[in-house]
Amino acid sequence: MSDSPDAQAVWLQRAFDEHRRELHVHCYRLAGNVTDADDLVQETFLRAWRARDRFEGRASARTWFYRIATNVFLDSRKAAGHRTVPYGDPLEWSTELGPYPDALLADDPQTGLAARETVELAVIAALMYLPPRQRAAFVLRDVYGWTPQEIAAALDTAVAAVNSLLQRARHTLRRRAPSDPKDWRRPQLTSEDEEILRRYANAKDPETLRALLAEDVRITMPPEPPVVGIDAAAEFLGRPLDWRTFPTSANGRPALINYLRRPGSPHYEALVVDVLRIENGKIVESNAFIGARHVAAFSMPATLEP
Repeated sequence: MSDSPDAQAVWLQRAFDEHRRELHVHCYRLAGNVTDADDLVQETFLRAWRARDRFEGRASARTWFYRIATNVFLDSRKAAGHRTVPYGDPLEWSTELGPYPDALLADDPQTGLAARETVELAVIAALMYLPPRQRAAFVLRDVYGWTPQEIAAALDTAVAAVNSLLQRARHTLRRRAPSDPKDWRRPQLTSEDEEILRRYANAKDPETLRALLAEDVRITMPPEPPVVGIDAAAEFLGRPLDWRTFPTSANGRPALINYLRRPGSPHYEALVVDVLRIENGKIVESNAFIGARHVAAFSMPATLEP
């Protein structure tokens, strides 16, 4: 850009504000949780700020930001060191995964883009099987529709290398992600979902909970092992604990924000977000994300007074 430094700064801030929300969704797809996505977006802005006088306009500002954000993600994974390849279901063991509040998607100025809908939890979990560069290439190509040439420029590699990354990523995801592309989209919440969520939030004993659960219901809650089956799940959920709950939605599913008041504690502490999967009027799965940072993603406080 050839404008004055002040004009460059104003342009950058306006352009970044326009694309901030969709960049956040992009970073969530790569990182798998809102906390890391927040950090990646912040670092993206800092790098863009430092490089603002070198932006020549040959690509759109949106493409430029996506390139920066993708490389911020890749650099963050290098800094984190080598990680082993996942095994089993990441929803059962990964403490990195987290829910994405639907309220953040509602604020997306790019509403209507099909790409922003690809936040189904099963898909986000499947992406965790991919090494970082495969994950980045796959998201840029199969979610956003970038060409291999554009991806090669973004990743500073050869087109042949990009095609290899994509081939390996697709091979892995064929075994891990939902087979129907329609299942990659964010589900639409129904009034029945909301009613079941209300009953789930108000249920206090195992018998009441049993009426809401499928026979083969599964509760995932890393780092704790999953709870499987209606009997075990009803007993687990019906424990006599002092909860305060708030209904919401995440990744297109009904969700419940949970605060626990432990014996002797003066306040309720943010503990877990439950994201429910409902089929045929029954809860077939509850993905519980443990930790105050997941509650904070919904703009909720760390503690509540009695």
